[in-house]
Amino acid sequence: MNILVIEDEVKVSAFIAKGLEEQLHHVSVAYDGRIGMKLALENDFDLVILDVALPHINGIEICKEIRAVRKDLPVLMLTALDSLRNKIEGLEAGADDYLTKPFHFEELLARIKAISRRRDMVLPGTVYRVGDLEMDCYRKQVTRNGKAILLSAKEYTLLEVLMANRERVLSRVFIAEKVWGISFNRGTNLIDVYINYLRAKIDKGHDRPLIHTAIGMGYIIKE
Repeated sequence: MNILVIEDEVKVSAFIAKGLEEQLHHVSVAYDGRIGMKLALENDFDLVILDVALPHINGIEICKEIRAVRKDLPVLMLTALDSLRNKIEGLEAGADDYLTKPFHFEELLARIKAISRRRDMVLPGTVYRVGDLEMDCYRKQVTRNGKAILLSAKEYTLLEVLMANRERVLSRVFIAEKVWGISFNRGTNLIDVYINYLRAKIDKGHDRPLIHTAIGMGYIIKE
């Protein structure tokens, strides 16, 4: 993979770059937000590893800009802040995953592999339909009854997992691993938070809800 690391702590960026290069990845490093954003938008990277606290432009703003221009470019966000609110802020900005410092390199590598698997989960031309809800995976567009629905990157991934397994009850463990990766902290209520986000955008204002709770088992999307 061609990976961009945007991290102003020299020791951390060197640690990441050395480990990834040993795994035969090609790594570029930027030490401030302005240069990092320019590199991310003007070059063909497969992944951006992005610190939140950066000089000039912070990681949240960089992630939002990447999402506006390069919707398909995965972003793994790094931060020393581990509260649920901070994680949601990063994910809502468009990050595909979130890793709290300090971390073990093995965990970083596992999350990179999980992001790569999720990218390959469906063919680009796949179109999912559940009732009047449609997801076009090539255009990254979601509509219900012909009306466009705007989703964050993480909301989109969660809906994609539900629709790819329509009519099937998905456990919280299954959802966590598919959407957030194998190192997801199951002690948080992040899944419930994002299910509620989806319901507000997908089901609100419609007579027939599509996202259902299977009590004690998980969630299912169906007519």
